[in-house]
Amino acid sequence: MPFAKAADDTRLYYKDWGRGRPVVLIHGWPLTADSFDDVAFALAENGFRAISYDRRGFGRSDQPWNGYDYDTFAQDLETVIDECGVRDDVALVGFSMGGGEVARYLTRNGGRGVRQAVLISAVVPYMLQSDDNPDGVQQAQFDAMTQGMKEDRAAFFQSFFKDFFGVGMVSHPVSEAVIDNAWRQAMMAGLRPTLAAAQAFATADFRPDLAAFTMPTLLIHGTADKTVPIDATARAVARAVPHARLIEYDGSAHGVFESDKERLIGDLVAFLGTQSGADTGFEIDTSEAAFFTN
Repeated sequence: MPFAKAADDTRLYYKDWGRGRPVVLIHGWPLTADSFDDVAFALAENGFRAISYDRRGFGRSDQPWNGYDYDTFAQDLETVIDECGVRDDVALVGFSMGGGEVARYLTRNGGRGVRQAVLISAVVPYMLQSDDNPDGVQQAQFDAMTQGMKEDRAAFFQSFFKDFFGVGMVSHPVSEAVIDNAWRQAMMAGLRPTLAAAQAFATADFRPDLAAFTMPTLLIHGTADKTVPIDATARAVARAVPHARLIEYDGSAHGVFESDKERLIGDLVAFLGTQSGADTGFEIDTSEAAFFTN
């Protein structure tokens, strides 16, 4: 299996599929690069080079005790980019927690070589509720998650993924097998990385990083996302980054890579297939805030 070696010698497992313009896919918590397989396969079939990797502590990557902060995560992303030799004309796609890596990487390197950015159900700009972030998630909710994982991590994630994918008494947007597969990926991680990464995305403030989104930026988010509420995240980014485009998936929960797979792939291919937004009619709106609900 291919691995990139981080600055602290942590081995990062990655997949490199297809040929063409590189698209680097950064997965969410508590999953692995496997969650992007359908998207990566479709991108490769459409003439892109799809690169995805397991975050440190998750999947097939090493599980060191330290390094579960966004500066280190962004450095790990740079390690994978360097290993694959894709320094120019890159698109970065971050799902959920992975959106934080995109934001911090752009700040750290000034956006050099990045043509486009995509945030899907992302935690950017700030998840934690505070006086200046009233739409965020209460600390008590994060505390309950931590307690649940410490008491019975396997049972916690069985319940967690139902909300993650929007499964209820009536609503079944994904199969039980999809939930089982997500649980499998979550249980590949170590307990320390699982808890520490959750602490990182719950408390990291990416509002100062938004200025680094100087390239065409696509935001995709479900309006019924209970895991990462849209008001505190995607809608806030759309207000702060005037040239960003937000596509709201009406009624969709967090895990749109499964519940809205075909639509997500279509939106990504359409966006990534343009340079300035003019090639296929995918125009970048430069108004104060761009909201698009399809």
